[in-house]
Amino acid sequence: MKYMLSVLLGAISYGILSTIVVKAYGKGYVLGEVVGSQLLIGFLLAWGLVLFTKLRQKSKKGAADLRSDESVSRLTWKQRLYLMAAGTPSSITGLLYYESLRYIPNSLAILLLFQFTWMGVLLHSIIQRRRPNGVMLFTLVVLLGGTVLAAGIVEQGMSRFNWIGVALGLSAAVSYSMFIWLSGKAVPTVHPSYRSAWMITGGMLIVFLLFPPQFLFNGQLWGDLILFGLMLGLFGAFLPPVLFAIGVPHIGEGMTGILGASELPVAVLLSAIVLHEHVSALQWAGVLLVIVGVALPEMLKRIKSLKFG
Repeated sequence: MKYMLSVLLGAISYGILSTIVVKAYGKGYVLGEVVGSQLLIGFLLAWGLVLFTKLRQKSKKGAADLRSDESVSRLTWKQRLYLMAAGTPSSITGLLYYESLRYIPNSLAILLLFQFTWMGVLLHSIIQRRRPNGVMLFTLVVLLGGTVLAAGIVEQGMSRFNWIGVALGLSAAVSYSMFIWLSGKAVPTVHPSYRSAWMITGGMLIVFLLFPPQFLFNGQLWGDLILFGLMLGLFGAFLPPVLFAIGVPHIGEGMTGILGASELPVAVLLSAIVLHEHVSALQWAGVLLVIVGVALPEMLKRIKSLKFG
């Protein structure tokens, strides 16, 4: 239960981000500043957690136990580089997703990002070299139908959509599905605090290469940007990787997809309340249908196991 709760809280944290980003754009900040400040704060928080973990281990355990823990948490440079590479999709997701918010409404951007659910199934099928079964194909139809309703295509048509934003949102979904898959596969035997710290480090370095952090030297960080960076760093760069690193290896990608559905209603609800975006009853029905589609494969699998087990 605690591992399921961990993934649930991580998904809810992700649902908060887009509203904060829109507010940051409203203050005049650009993509590199927003993502860069987020990852810098996340980097500091993650390594602070590593230091706290080490100090706690020293205070609670004897020398023999401490050596045992250090043997588990010690990483080779090959493992560190692997974790840094595994953290890259998370940063790329942020860049693509946040940039899509410049072109399309927040509620639509989160729906496009949420296509990671069926993309994750497709990725798993490709890696395992297995064709999706009938349940997966039916789930795909449900998810796409829910997305069409939730995006407002039925009510407003497709003329209002900026296709650059749509392409960016879907690309973010591809990257996010890779991040979730790697979260469960990248050195799972190492303590979650060490794993998440190295993953955030890799993501930050990639962003700083693409967008040199001029805000560190021109004084912008000490204005409103530090507040946005703190919020985004906590709910985007720090908490979700730590919580996913704790939970995903124990509950698997299938249950992670179901619990990740909580991200969608949180983001859409905040869009309506904070950003005052109109969300109709038909769109909420689409959101509900998407959540049902995410949960459907795991629900059917559990029903089948109870029936024949």
